Amino acid sequence: MWNNKSSGTDLTGLESMEQCRRTLEQHNWNIEAAVQDRLNEQEGVPSVFNPPPARPLQVNTTDHRVYSYIVSRPHPRGLLGWSYYLMMLPIRFTYCTLLDAFRFALRFIRPDPRGRVTDPVGDVMSFIHSFQEKYGRSHPVFYQGTYSQALNDAKRELRYLLVYLHGDDHQDTDEFCRTTLCSEEVLTFINTRMLFWACSTSKPEGYRVSQALRENTHPFLAMIMLKDRKMTVVGRLEGLIQPEDLVNQLTFIMEANQTYLMSERLEREERNQTQVLRQQQDEAYLVSLRADQEKDRKKREEQEQKRQEEEKARQSILAEERRRRTLEEEKERKSECLPPEPPLDDPDSVKIVFKLPNDTRVERRFLFSQSLTVIHDFLFSLKETPEKFQILTNFPRRVLPCLPTEERPNPPTLMEAGLSRSEVLFVQDLTDD
Repeated sequence: MWNNKSSGTDLTGLESMEQCRRTLEQHNWNIEAAVQDRLNEQEGVPSVFNPPPARPLQVNTTDHRVYSYIVSRPHPRGLLGWSYYLMMLPIRFTYCTLLDAFRFALRFIRPDPRGRVTDPVGDVMSFIHSFQEKYGRSHPVFYQGTYSQALNDAKRELRYLLVYLHGDDHQDTDEFCRTTLCSEEVLTFINTRMLFWACSTSKPEGYRVSQALRENTHPFLAMIMLKDRKMTVVGRLEGLIQPEDLVNQLTFIMEANQTYLMSERLEREERNQTQVLRQQQDEAYLVSLRADQEKDRKKREEQEQKRQEEEKARQSILAEERRRRTLEEEKERKSECLPPEPPLDDPDSVKIVFKLPNDTRVERRFLFSQSLTVIHDFLFSLKETPEKFQILTNFPRRVLPCLPTEERPNPPTLMEAGLSRSEVLFVQDLTDD
């Protein structure tokens, strides 16, 4: 701010302090700009730092991969302008060199706190709140997330992502935000055509993105899209730009890259279709595999059941063979243990005729003094006799107690059983009972 009247009038060449103040206000209190414009006016040269609206903007297309639209401040014109520019050039060079050296040394002494990103979402939300407080709520819809999240969403949705880096201290920032970014034409265009992410370079998250995108000046805009399967910067807009020019340049960038986006969409659709087809094939394969597995399971169960039945039958045959062999051994043992048959003239002998279940008749003599068990053992030793049987008298019909029981451990003798010298006894089969 000018506190000395003579200093202001001497530098601008104006005698009126009020006129000097207005000139400085028109140049945002930029003394260099005010002095240069004043010198140009004296030579009849148009204003250097406030170019006429019709002046074409500079477009840098040297990099065919990235469309760069740079709005630069005009160079000085006229003899006095060039003289002043050349005179100030060493001073600017020395100042910039010393400033860069100071900043370089300062990094070792005190690292930039913006280098550590601890709360990227908080940085973005803080910028959005400060932007709304300063410029109002009529602005493009800010993406409320980190830069990485915005990239991922734009990649997933196949949309353009417009990145704005806000320079708090730059002289063109306020004018750009008020007249361009918040204009109805620009916000409508951005809201309907792309995602919009913004942050201040004074915030760690904004500073990190600034280091990645390497902007030259502010205001800075970068258009990013999915190209060749990676998120790529396809457009850079730097400097103060009017709403209509901004919309035109963004439209130009989008039209120039529309084929890439369409190719990505077609390729993604093809991949999705291939994935769906593969998924359907996998599902069909799984259904077929399950059906085959079910068939194999049933077949194994049937084979196992058949094997078990065969094993059971084999075990049954073996058991039956063991039982028969045991029965034969028992019959042979009983036969060997039988007492000898008494002679015909023995007065104590009893002649007994046995009628077997197969209508076979067997005759043998026993002694009256012998136990009924002997009769049972004799019949048991015969091959024609069933495994289980009982002996019955004819009249009166009764069962002879040939085997010992708990009530009668010792069976009676033939005489005690009331048998006569000649008897007919019946053998009843009990195997099926």
